Amino acid sequence: MRSTLLLLLCCTWLNATFAQAPLYFPPVEGPEWANIPQDSLGWCPEKVDSLLAFAESKGTKSLLILKDGRIALEAYFGSYTADSLWYWASAGKSLMGVMVGLAQEDGHLSIQQPVSDFMGEGWSSCPPEKEALIQVFHQITMTTGLDDSIEEDAASNCFEPECFQYLADAGERWAYHNAPYRFVQDVVEEATGLNLTLFTRLRLGNRIGMKGAWFNYIYFSTARDMARFGLFNLAEGRWGDDQVMTDTAYHAAMRQPAQPHNPAYGYLWWLNGQSSFLLPGLQATFPGPLIPEAPSDMYAALGANDQKIYIVPSQNLVVVRQGLDAGGIAPAASSFDNELWSRLSGLACNPVGAEQRLPHSNALRVYPNPATEFIQISSPAPITSTTLWTLEGRLAAQWGGQLLLPVGQIPDGLYLLQTTLSTGETMQQQIMIAH
Repeated sequence: MRSTLLLLLCCTWLNATFAQAPLYFPPVEGPEWANIPQDSLGWCPEKVDSLLAFAESKGTKSLLILKDGRIALEAYFGSYTADSLWYWASAGKSLMGVMVGLAQEDGHLSIQQPVSDFMGEGWSSCPPEKEALIQVFHQITMTTGLDDSIEEDAASNCFEPECFQYLADAGERWAYHNAPYRFVQDVVEEATGLNLTLFTRLRLGNRIGMKGAWFNYIYFSTARDMARFGLFNLAEGRWGDDQVMTDTAYHAAMRQPAQPHNPAYGYLWWLNGQSSFLLPGLQATFPGPLIPEAPSDMYAALGANDQKIYIVPSQNLVVVRQGLDAGGIAPAASSFDNELWSRLSGLACNPVGAEQRLPHSNALRVYPNPATEFIQISSPAPITSTTLWTLEGRLAAQWGGQLLLPVGQIPDGLYLLQTTLSTGETMQQQIMIAH
C-alpha cells in the first residue's frame, strides 16, 4: 500500500512538473495584458540584453514574446511604440488563411469550389477547361499552376486575365505567386459581400481584440495585434472560452503540409520541421527544415523585410517581430530567422552542460540556405574538409575543417556542398547562393 502511494505521488509530481501552464488570454478591450517574470523562465538578464541589442542592430521596431499567453518580453526601438502601426507584408497571407477558413465555416464558400464560381468565367487567360480546375484550395496552397514568371514584382497587383496564364494543371506545381493569392482576397469579398477589413473585424478582430486593417491587399496593425493573432492560433482558433473557429479540422489542416511539392507550406502558413522546402522565386528543393535553429513544431507567418509571427505549440510560445529588412534575402524565410532563434534558444542562465546535453540532430545542418556572405555548418562530428561543386561538376571552392565558410565572392546559383567528417563519412547537401 505504501509503495503504491509513493508511486502515485511520484507520477503526480512528474505530471505537474512537465505539464504546460494553461493559456492566458488578455481582455478583448483595453491595454491590460499579464506578464510573466523572466526569472521564472530562467532567462539570464545579460542574454536578454544581448538579444535586444541584436534585434535593434537588425532594424527591429518591435519584439514581443508570449509564454503561455503572458508577455515575457515586449520591446520597442527608436520612435516606434506599442500604438504604432506597421505592415505585415506576406505575414498577412497567414491571416488570410484563417479568414478563408472562417468564410467556409460560415457557409460563404468552400475551398473546393472553382474560383470562377465567384469571379466568373474568363477571369484568367487559361483554356476554359484548365481555368475550371483552379479552386480556392489552390490559391491558398500556392498550387494554381499559373505562370509566376509573368509577375514583374510582388506589388504589381495585376488581376487582368493576361496576368493569369496557364503553365501547369492546378495542383501539379508549387510557386510562391502573389497575384493569385491576392485574388483570393477578392474571392472572399465576393463570397461574403463585405470588404475584407470589415469581414476581418467582425468575424475575428472583435472577438480577439485585434484592430488592424487591410490596405491595398496588405494588413497593418500594432505588434500586440500580431501577438493576439498568434495567441489565437496557438489556442487552435480559440480565445478564452470563445471558440472563434469551430472548424478545428480546417485549423489543423492549415498547419500541415497541404500539397506534395513543398512540405514546408500549409494553407498560407510556413511550417518548420519538414524534410525539405521550397522558397519564393525558386523551384529548387532544399533538404532539411526551413529554420534549423527553431523548434521543429513551429509554424509561422513570414513576410518581406522580416515581419514575423512564430508559433511554437510545444512551448506555448508566440514570438512577434516587426521592422526593417534584417539582412535576409527571401520574401519569407531568411538568414535572420536562424540568427534570432539561436539567441532565443540560448536565453537560459543555466543551460544543460555539454556533457548532459542531448544531441539536437545526428545530421549535418547547413544554414542559412540560401546564403549570402557565409555558410554556417553544424556537424555531428569534426569536419576534415568541405568542397562546393556546381551542378555541372566543377569545383567552386574548398575549405579545411572550419565551420564558417565565406561565399561572398562565389557567383549566384545552386551548388552541391560536400563535407567529409573525421569519421570518414561524407555528407552532401544542395545550397543556394544568392547575393
